[in-house]
Amino acid sequence: MKILVVGSGGREHAIIWKLSQSSKVKKIYCAPGNGGISELAECVPILATEVERIADWAEENKIDLTIIGMDDPLMLGIVDLFEERGLRVFGPRKNAAIIEGSKVFAKDLMKKYNIPTAGYEVFEDAVKAKEYLNNCSYPVVLKADGLALGKGVLICQNKNEALLGVDEIMVDKKFGNAGTRMVVEEFMTGPEVSVLSFCDGEHLIPMVSAQDHKRAFDNDEGLNTGGMGTFSPSKFYDEQLNEKCMEELFLPTLKAMKEEGRPFTGIIFFGLMLTPQGPKVLEYNARFGDPEAQVVLPRLKNDLVDVFQAAIDGKLNEINLEWIEDAAVCVVLASGGYPLDYKKGYKITGLDKQKNKEDIVVFHAGTKLENDSYYTNGGRVLGVTALGKDINIAREKAYKAVSEINFEDKQYRTDIGIKK
Repeated sequence: MKILVVGSGGREHAIIWKLSQSSKVKKIYCAPGNGGISELAECVPILATEVERIADWAEENKIDLTIIGMDDPLMLGIVDLFEERGLRVFGPRKNAAIIEGSKVFAKDLMKKYNIPTAGYEVFEDAVKAKEYLNNCSYPVVLKADGLALGKGVLICQNKNEALLGVDEIMVDKKFGNAGTRMVVEEFMTGPEVSVLSFCDGEHLIPMVSAQDHKRAFDNDEGLNTGGMGTFSPSKFYDEQLNEKCMEELFLPTLKAMKEEGRPFTGIIFFGLMLTPQGPKVLEYNARFGDPEAQVVLPRLKNDLVDVFQAAIDGKLNEINLEWIEDAAVCVVLASGGYPLDYKKGYKITGLDKQKNKEDIVVFHAGTKLENDSYYTNGGRVLGVTALGKDINIAREKAYKAVSEINFEDKQYRTDIGIKK
C-alpha cells in the first residue's frame, strides 16, 4: 500500500512510525512533514490546509489510504473532498469534526444528550460576558469557541483575571476568529485523563489511557501550551472506570453524533476530569492527541493499518486491540520562550545516541533537516518517548535521553510523569 499522512508534528511522526512497522505498507508520504518524518516518509511540500492540492496529489499518485492527523484540514472538509473523489481516507467528515471545531457545539451536544460535563454559558458579546462574570463564583474557565492550537483556554482565579481574559479572547482576538464566541465554564476539580478512541460511526474502541501536562513550566505553572509531556497509563484510570466512561460518556457521544446526522468515523479524543461527582467530559478532539499519540501508539501491538481499514469499513467490532504492559513517558523539548516568542534555526545534537535504543523513540515536532543535520523549526521541537516496566522507570529513561539531546534555549519540564 501507498499511504499519505497529512500533518507536520510529533503526532504525525508517531502515526508514521507505527505505520512503518506494517508489512502491508510499501511507501509512506507526508504532507508537509518535517525533518524527522523525512527518515520514514517522503515529505510532500503541500501545506495541510491546502486540501484541494492534497486531494489532487493523492489522486495523481494513486494513494491507497490517507490519514488526516491535524484538526485544521478536518474542519476544512478534507475527508468530504477525498470521499467525493473516491479516495480512501481515515478521519471524520467536516460535519462531525465540529465536535472539536466548536466548543459551543460540543457543550450543547452534551447538554442535549445528558453527557456529564461542566456547567456553562455561551457569549457572542464581550460586554454581556463581562456582566455575567461580575456576578459568578470563581475560579472559572474561559474557552475560545474555535480551534486555537490547544491554547484557547484560560483558567481565571478571580474577576479581574476573567475580565482581562474576555478582552484577550473576544476583543484583542489573541486566538483569531476562534474567539468570536466564547464559553464560560464552571471550574471542575480532580485528575485529568485523556482517552483516545477509534470510531466507525457505529462502534467505538477506547485506547489505553494517558495524562497530559499542558502548562509550560514545572508544578503546572505558566501558560497553557499544546502539551509539554504525557504518560500512559493514567494512575487513576482502571477497568471499572473505563466501563463507567463507556456507558455514560463514550458510547452516548457516538450515539449522539449519529442522532444529529453527523456519524463519526475517525478518532474521538476524550479529555476527562475525574470529579468527586464522577467522570465528566472536559473537551473533545477529532483526531489523535499530541503528545498523547506519542505514548499510546508505542504501546499498541496491533497493525495500525488493520485498525484504520476496519474503522473506514464500519468493522471495528471485528478488531481486538492489544497493548504491551510497559508504561510510556514522553517529555517535550521546546524552544525557549514557547508558547510565546521563540527563535528557530538552532542545531540539535545528541539524536544519534538514541538511535539504537529499543526503549527510546524521539518523535520530531518542529525540526528541519539540512545537510544531514537537524535544526529547530517550531515551538515544540521534539517528543522524547521512553518505555519501561512502570512510569518511574520510563521516566528515568526519558530524562536520561533528554540530557543527551541539546540545542540552544532548550526548554522542558522536569516533572513529567510525577503528576498525581
